[in-house]
Amino acid sequence: MIKRRIAPVIEKDLKKKMVILAGPRQCGKTTLANDIAIKWDGETVSYNWDIEEQRRQILKSQIDNKAKLWIFDELHKFRRWRNWLKGQYDQHHSKHSFFVTGSAKLDAYSRGGDSLQGRYYFHRLHPFTLAEILNRGKILSVEEAMQMLQPVSSGGQKTLKTLLTLGGFPEPYSSQSEQEAARWRLTYSSRIIRDEIRSLEQIQDLDRVQLLVERLPVTVGSVLSLNSLREDLEVAFETIRNWVNILERLYAVFRVPPFGRPRIKAVKKEQKLYFWDWAHVEKESARLENLVAMHLLRFVHWQEDVNGEKWELRYFRDVVGHEVDFILLRKEKPYCAIEVKTESDSLDPNLKYLLERVKIPYAFQINLKGEKDWSPPSINGSIIRIAPVAHFLAQLI
Repeated sequence: MIKRRIAPVIEKDLKKKMVILAGPRQCGKTTLANDIAIKWDGETVSYNWDIEEQRRQILKSQIDNKAKLWIFDELHKFRRWRNWLKGQYDQHHSKHSFFVTGSAKLDAYSRGGDSLQGRYYFHRLHPFTLAEILNRGKILSVEEAMQMLQPVSSGGQKTLKTLLTLGGFPEPYSSQSEQEAARWRLTYSSRIIRDEIRSLEQIQDLDRVQLLVERLPVTVGSVLSLNSLREDLEVAFETIRNWVNILERLYAVFRVPPFGRPRIKAVKKEQKLYFWDWAHVEKESARLENLVAMHLLRFVHWQEDVNGEKWELRYFRDVVGHEVDFILLRKEKPYCAIEVKTESDSLDPNLKYLLERVKIPYAFQINLKGEKDWSPPSINGSIIRIAPVAHFLAQLI
């Protein structure tokens, strides 16, 4: 059984405030909540908005007063969920702990009402990461991770390839079967569209949204063009933009904005899109880039949710075509650059170009098939490492 690295943090936070956990559908939120509930010696009660009887109990505020831990799942589908939850918490938090989970960006579905500010800790649950699967006991500091001091077992590369093929969602990964993973994936996007979007959004043309989801994987690794998507699907620009925003709110996709300064003539508005389930992407190089993007997003979210430090995930591209896959910003300053390759043992010219013009403390070129792990000469004070993808990702959260 793969232990979720966020579990001990949530258990600690539940003793101080309400905990809100958001993340994609079928990412393991309910399983995690049940695992945490076990440690409360049965003094827990769970209510799921999608179950009619439990929904009626929520609406009537008929919550078991004997249980010490109250768990509410998919509560954001209740239009007045913030007001209701605030009232319950203010009245009962001295005797009960509150754990709220949902498969959408809950702040996007607040639907007005009183603020919960100061009453909760917010966490995001991600698909399995390589470090999580390898069950690294110690969570490295940022500086330790950048130095890549932790060795990787011989099985790390094999685990990475399995993760790349099956994806990081619990059900397909745990099946260890490409056939079972394919069957799961075939219906996953349909469930998001037919169940989640229908319950949260007022969209009539769900069939065309399905076509959009089927079209988006080929855009991974390239700059996202909403206008091209609009032309392909024959809908208005505002419509396509709204649909992509909805998919982002439901943790189906996420977008990475560009990093740039005027002196390097960087693009300012063009975004790149990735899937939370990278196995949607067929092309190996794009799928690998998506997997790395998801690991880096997990790293950013951890630093924000757990450590309270501002991080951002960006990419670099200038007007003449120089491009570096990812830039991590720490407190709005470039801290780490990452270039992803299927295989390459020499420093990428685009990464070299960026480092010569922007001072970045750390830079990595990570390769799927390359086995060398070495450090080229420093550029502009940057510590550079060319290494296997598995070695780099295993240092993260």
